[in-house]
Amino acid sequence: MGAKKSKETSSHPKKSDPAELTQEEIQLLLQNTHFNQKQIEEWHSGFIKDCPKGKLDKKKFIDVYKQFYPHGKADKFCGHVFKTFDTDGSGEIDFVEFLIAISVTSQGDIKDKLRMAFNMYDIDKNGRIDKKEMEKIIEAIYDLLGEENRKGENSPPRRVLKIMAKLDKNNDGSLSPDEFINGCLNDEILRHLLAPNAC
Repeated sequence: MGAKKSKETSSHPKKSDPAELTQEEIQLLLQNTHFNQKQIEEWHSGFIKDCPKGKLDKKKFIDVYKQFYPHGKADKFCGHVFKTFDTDGSGEIDFVEFLIAISVTSQGDIKDKLRMAFNMYDIDKNGRIDKKEMEKIIEAIYDLLGEENRKGENSPPRRVLKIMAKLDKNNDGSLSPDEFINGCLNDEILRHLLAPNAC
């Protein structure tokens, strides 16, 4: 950001090695996560062990995620999660993106977690979640959880109608971040479905 040059550490003037953790990255993570420097360095060494090039691609990300949901199909859901974490749209998650996401999902306050869930569900990134986007997410969640019963009241379109009826306070057919966050805060069942890590 500033034009002031920092002291160049070792032989890496401009992070020529993506697996290296720079002082700037440590500072950024100290400011934007709940981790201390020792924890950041421990996370980094684990990340580099799994991703020696310092980047996590979508396939590897899905493979890791599948370990948590061995009975479901994680691909669709992981695609949405991956896009949310890949903040620069590079198709890969670097260590900084990874740790900020981990911090929010594991230690952030409930509103931060719900905001991240909203960002994940806002597929076209227009700041609103419409019925089509919500339906895709419900289908992805069903796949992830191995939910076979998708008939009647439990069908994704019916489920979405119920969710929208509860959360869409101004009846404009889409959810704003506030409608989504406040609705999930006020409805434990929806919060468990749409943002399980916020419970």
